[in-house]
Amino acid sequence: MNPARTPARPRRRAGMLTAVAGVVVLLAACGEPGSAGGATSDAPTSGTAATCAPVPGQELVVLEDDKALQTVDNVVPAVNAGLAESSPAVLDLLDTVSAALDTDKLIELNRAVDVERRTSAEVAEEFVAAEGLAATDATVGEGTTVTVGAADFAESATLGTIYATVLASAGYDATVTTIGNREAYLPALLEGTQVQVVPEYVGTLTEFLNKQVNGADAEPLASGDLEATTTALSSLGDEVGLAFGEPSPAQDQNAFAVTKAFAEEHGVSTLSDLAEACDGLVLGAGPECTERPFCQPGLEETYGLTFAEFRSLDAGGPLTKAALQSGEITLGLVFSSDGALSTS
Repeated sequence: MNPARTPARPRRRAGMLTAVAGVVVLLAACGEPGSAGGATSDAPTSGTAATCAPVPGQELVVLEDDKALQTVDNVVPAVNAGLAESSPAVLDLLDTVSAALDTDKLIELNRAVDVERRTSAEVAEEFVAAEGLAATDATVGEGTTVTVGAADFAESATLGTIYATVLASAGYDATVTTIGNREAYLPALLEGTQVQVVPEYVGTLTEFLNKQVNGADAEPLASGDLEATTTALSSLGDEVGLAFGEPSPAQDQNAFAVTKAFAEEHGVSTLSDLAEACDGLVLGAGPECTERPFCQPGLEETYGLTFAEFRSLDAGGPLTKAALQSGEITLGLVFSSDGALSTS
């Protein structure tokens, strides 16, 4: 588990995830921020739902989180405030990466590394070239050394390498180094000598800093509202010495999937559709799901979903995917940027 995010995501980060509507999981490949938190609302009570049995299938579709149960976790560049002040071009350059990156492209980057077993360096170089992200002025960063820190999972390494490649194209002496989990790399980023830039996640970092600044029992500042969460993150950054670029549309969040065959049979593409069409579902996820507000309690309270059974499996891992594929569960927790997902 990568503790850069919360314990709900053992593979990479843990944190707060949201769904990408219509994404297809290729179960031939296997796939960590799910976080607690998110919106709550009065649950729907249509009274028309029927008991829907699981439908086996090789492909999974992620149902849209149309009521924003999950907290936003968009990729965002985090920069030591000293560097941002002395060389403001750094944020301008990293903003071009944010503008070019969406969740489908993030899935493709992860698939290239996690599934196709290519290197982050190779994949990053191709992405920068394909998106035309190289700087037009190759001298703006001359004389400035920048070290980009990456957490110890492939997605962070690839994003960090993209950042370093773009900065190097502008003349910065830019390198990327893997520096472990958030507890390890954030102090280094704040201090600013070992690391000056890190690819981060809006919601997860907001709550991490919130607890540092305001205490372990602080009211959550991250939510399903990207603008409000980004504003809170910027304010916290001002207090601790961080600056942030623009959030990317790309998100790495918790998502809930059914098989494509199930979705087609019942005509569902959102979690609200599922609540209206079905009850008595079988939910599969990590054992903490029954207590986490973004998971079973949130699905019940926000959407009015009803569950006949919970299967304790894993958080977005191969056990959950296989259980969906074989028809053992109806709904399973997956992750929105997993390299095993198809963007078609």
